Amino acid sequence: MRNPYDILGVPKSADEAEIKKAFRKLAKKYHPDTNADDPKAKDKFAEVNSAYEILGDAPKRAQFDRGEIDAEGKPRFQGFEGFNSARGGGGGRGDFSGFNFNAGGRRGGRTSGFGAEAGDDFFSQIFGEAFRTAGAAGEPPRQSRTRTQKGEDVAATLTVTLEEVAGEAKKRLRLPTGRDVDVVIPKGVVDGQVIRLRGLGQGAPGVDPGDALLTIKIAPHERFTPEGTNLRLRLPIEIEEAILGGAIRVPTLNGAVHMTIPPLTNSGRTFRLRGKGLPGKTGPGDLLLTVEIKLPEVVSEDLMDYAHKRRSAKAQ
Repeated sequence: MRNPYDILGVPKSADEAEIKKAFRKLAKKYHPDTNADDPKAKDKFAEVNSAYEILGDAPKRAQFDRGEIDAEGKPRFQGFEGFNSARGGGGGRGDFSGFNFNAGGRRGGRTSGFGAEAGDDFFSQIFGEAFRTAGAAGEPPRQSRTRTQKGEDVAATLTVTLEEVAGEAKKRLRLPTGRDVDVVIPKGVVDGQVIRLRGLGQGAPGVDPGDALLTIKIAPHERFTPEGTNLRLRLPIEIEEAILGGAIRVPTLNGAVHMTIPPLTNSGRTFRLRGKGLPGKTGPGDLLLTVEIKLPEVVSEDLMDYAHKRRSAKAQ
């Protein structure tokens, strides 16, 4: 697999928001549902999703940047610090000069501690099938292990509400394979995010099943607009509340709460209610509340007098 930074088209210095934006753009572009006539779109979609699995996860991204894992998330061999020095030699990392891969790992009549089969298996795990198929010196090449074939991936879409996201709900979904699965909505999920359900794709006798690529769609809400883990809400308030200030009732996804606004609050002012947004990987987001002054249908004489006085004061 190619470098995940190249796949998403972002530099190594990109922050989380840039990576998420690039992923959502490419996932939308190559989604199988909108590219039925392009057979390559499914592979590109899977490649984009795999790249985001690395770069969208901070610990995995750090491991990749340090060279500890490859582009598929598999550990990279780092060598053995001081391996030869333990045998009295002066070699450094990855120096295996003290081993003879013939005759059961013996050198000069001493046993290295690895039998022929154990040693072959050990080094074949490190250096791959090239070592195993080559065989030891003077021996015929061994037959390489046959890799198990993998079935096709399948794509599915799961539509969820903001209340279900906030409650980290479990939803049942029928996959294109006909299998019913229960999906727990993960923390920090965003609209358009693709979740890989490993082993739930197409399979056959003697073939490992592929994966299910599940696209999350967040249904529009009548009150709240999501912005990552934050939520935006526009709330009408009475003109008396705006002028005098005091406690107002604010709806949230987990029930109404009360907050106090100061006197002479202007229409369009935004307040932040911390922790009242959607759950995230590092904690809940916030509720960004914008108040809008609602004019009364009938205006009292006192209010009219106040309005006239304000106009006269501005005119002077």
